[in-house]
Formats: sequence, structure tokens, C-alpha cells
Amino acid sequence: QVQLVESGGGLVQAGGSLRLSCAASGRTNVMGWFRQAPGKEREFVAAISWSGGSTYYADSVKGRFTVSRDNAKNSVYLQMNNLKPEDTAVYYCTAGGRLTMSRVDYWGQGTQVTVSS
Repeated sequence: QVQLVESGGGLVQAGGSLRLSCAASGRTNVMGWFRQAPGKEREFVAAISWSGGSTYYADSVKGRFTVSRDNAKNSVYLQMNNLKPEDTAVYYCTAGGRLTMSRVDYWGQGTQVTVSS
């Protein structure tokens, strides 16, 4: 069993930046991020392979968000730039076996990101 703990959420103005972090209690394969906005279904955001050599993004965040990882720290990060009000959501760290995150093995508890206009 792997535990995922997110940090770094908060309130930011539109156009601003935030960096989310997620620490895993053990070794993981693919890691990534999902988000869920109020009244909407949870959606995929980004994922990164174990080596860091492959990444995958939702179209809505391409060019604005960057996912990275540090295996020495069992951690994954999400750098979010040029944030928009529609990015407001609870962001969840995930770990799974596929870059598309079609199978998620572990979920974090979530961290709130609020973007004001």
C-alpha cells in the first residue's frame, strides 16, 4: 500500500502560478494528477513515467502546466503557470501503471486550488 500526500495548493489570481507537490510513501511507477471542479466529474490533468522521459497532458493544460518527478524523494510535482479561473478544483495526486492513467492504483487526499478572476 502506497500513501500519497499532496501540498502546495492555495488561492492565486488569474495569470499567476502555483506548484503542487506530492510525496509517496514508497516506490511508484507512473505518477500523475487529476482534478475535480465543483459539480463536475474528476478529470485527468497530467502524468509522468517512472524515468521522467515520457509525459502526457490534458489538452486544457498543455503549454501551461509541467509535470516532473524526483525519484530520490519519491515525489511528483505540478508546476502550474498562467492559471485561469477554470483551473479551480481539488487536485489529486495519483499513481498507476499507465501514462494515460487509465488505471489508477493510489489516490492522494487532494489539495484545493482556487484561481480568482
